[in-house]
Amino acid sequence: MEWLGDFWAWAWARHHNPLSWYIRPLFVLPFCYFAYKKSVTGVLLTVVGVLSSMFWFPAPSEADPRAAEFLAMEQQYVTGGWSWTKTAMTLLVPVWFVLLAGAFWRKSWIVGIMVINVGAALKVVWSFYFGGDTAWSIIPPVVIGAIVCNGVLFYLLRRRRGATSST
Repeated sequence: MEWLGDFWAWAWARHHNPLSWYIRPLFVLPFCYFAYKKSVTGVLLTVVGVLSSMFWFPAPSEADPRAAEFLAMEQQYVTGGWSWTKTAMTLLVPVWFVLLAGAFWRKSWIVGIMVINVGAALKVVWSFYFGGDTAWSIIPPVVIGAIVCNGVLFYLLRRRRGATSST
């Protein structure tokens, strides 16, 4: 099992690259698309993309100290002791994915957009609760990701509604 520890260390070092933080929220768009198209394979491949994206980019030569401190907190959270509360809170992540997939599977754009924004807000709240001021390091990727997702989805929704009303 030493290889697993080595892999984790390698992946975690690469997760310090800010590009991995900025790309992760953008996976929401293909996830929503595949749920909308009712493609279980597409949804699952997108989840694999989200999980693997933390190590797509090379480890930075110099990490942002605040980001490194935040990631140290996150690593401690993941590798530390587990309580029922921590387990329940962590299960909110797959629950969020199920709610998001369900919303777009049912073609409920507004509910889906609300799920995205509640998820982004909860990520920020969780980050400040556990990471204190180091959470400021995740604000730009979360906000930019939310703006891009909201913008694209509202644009597509408006375009879709316009196409529906003109027929």
